[in-house]
Amino acid sequence: MDKVLSIIKDNKLTYNQKVLNLAQAAEDSLSVFNITEETKEYIEARIICDLNEGNAPYKARYILPDYEKFMKNGSKFLELEPPKDIWEATNNLLILYKHVPSVTSFPVYAGNLDTLLEPFITDEEEAYRAIKLFLLHMDRTLRSSYCHANLGPASTKAGRLILKAERELQCSTPSITLKYNNETPDDYAIDAINTALITAKPSFANHSMFVHDFGEDYGIASCYNGLNIGGGSYTLVRLNLYFLAQRSKGIEDFLNNVLPEGVVRTSSLMDEKIRFLVEESGFFDTSFLVEEGLISRNRFTGMFGMFGLAECVNHLLLPKTPEERFGHGEEANKLGLKIIEKLQEEVGRHYNKYCETTGGNFILHAQVGIDSDTGISPGCRIPIGEEPELQEHIIQSAVFHKFFPSGISDVFSFDSTVKQNTEYILDIIKGAFNENMRYFPFYSTDCDVVRITGYLVKRSEMEKLDQGKAVLVDNVVLGLGAVKNQKVLDRKVR
Repeated sequence: MDKVLSIIKDNKLTYNQKVLNLAQAAEDSLSVFNITEETKEYIEARIICDLNEGNAPYKARYILPDYEKFMKNGSKFLELEPPKDIWEATNNLLILYKHVPSVTSFPVYAGNLDTLLEPFITDEEEAYRAIKLFLLHMDRTLRSSYCHANLGPASTKAGRLILKAERELQCSTPSITLKYNNETPDDYAIDAINTALITAKPSFANHSMFVHDFGEDYGIASCYNGLNIGGGSYTLVRLNLYFLAQRSKGIEDFLNNVLPEGVVRTSSLMDEKIRFLVEESGFFDTSFLVEEGLISRNRFTGMFGMFGLAECVNHLLLPKTPEERFGHGEEANKLGLKIIEKLQEEVGRHYNKYCETTGGNFILHAQVGIDSDTGISPGCRIPIGEEPELQEHIIQSAVFHKFFPSGISDVFSFDSTVKQNTEYILDIIKGAFNENMRYFPFYSTDCDVVRITGYLVKRSEMEKLDQGKAVLVDNVVLGLGAVKNQKVLDRKVR
């Protein structure tokens, strides 16, 4: 009850933020999972973290509706006919977004917006006005920059209008990814880079790599999560490799005993979350999204997250010089790779009957970190302040990307002078993708919108919150915590 009262009295929260926090507090007062005392101990020790999913899940964490089917068929439940022009198309999408749940209570996937809107581009001037209002509406009402839209890989009129509107609006929501491959025209990629250097989006996804893992029917949702369209992920639970390493007696004990046990305990919690969601919550039995074929339960999986690889490696090796630490030393980098290979092997041993779309297995995710993480790096990233030169950073990072179909990234900050030579950025992205890097996010040092870890926040909004004022977008709270605890604005400038 003290927690409920503190939420009610919190002057930094808007009314809507209080409602969501009160709902979370109610759910967290329950206990419905049948897990071992050993697993509970790992949760209390923050070795296992469920990223505030709640203690009685009643909706899947990440949901990627088939918006193409929605545009073609309309919705009986929402009493919407298929759209006939750009105004109806954008209006119908905005209505559906209000009914797509997620861990944040806002949609984490907004669809491949360019291909959704391209059939309705007849008058470009009118379409631009509609698209600009559509994006503005999303930013002001969805209130979470975990909401993520996709573009590409082909150039479209709609895609170019979206990029133009984003440069003018400079909003943090939605985040955007450009699916990029060799067929994406250079001038379109440059248009996207120009936009990203103003407003920190779009990021670039290695389309060929994602297609290899998921087929063409995939989307990038939330931070940078690759998942099946028409499905998604039931849950994301992350394993703290750094804290886990502190339970070991050395490298061999960690690899052969401690890490496998950590995977078993994490997987058991994920199993219980999925069991309750599927068998008891009724979500897949009652949602109109299922009834109208916009999502199907058998296209969902579970995301096994990890973070703190750098600190895990450095703890196990105890390097004596900076040149021997993770991201620099050959022995450290090889150990990091060995740990991830072992993690993949152990996660692959576990079977969950409700993850048919990924062969009954969970898929790995390099988790971006949360605002309360202190001294622990996201995913497989090199700690901030220790980044090597750009080419070395890309080569070191890229070797890990093949292990994480559901998402991994680094974040690159470029000096504002790079705006005079955007072809330089494109060459870097092409080179990174040739090294099998999966995802490439970046921004300019003079952007108001910046990438925190996997999501976007405005510097101006963080300053406002730091002064004790309420802000519209939920992520600003997380962003300010990350700035203070993880020094995310101190990344090496390229």
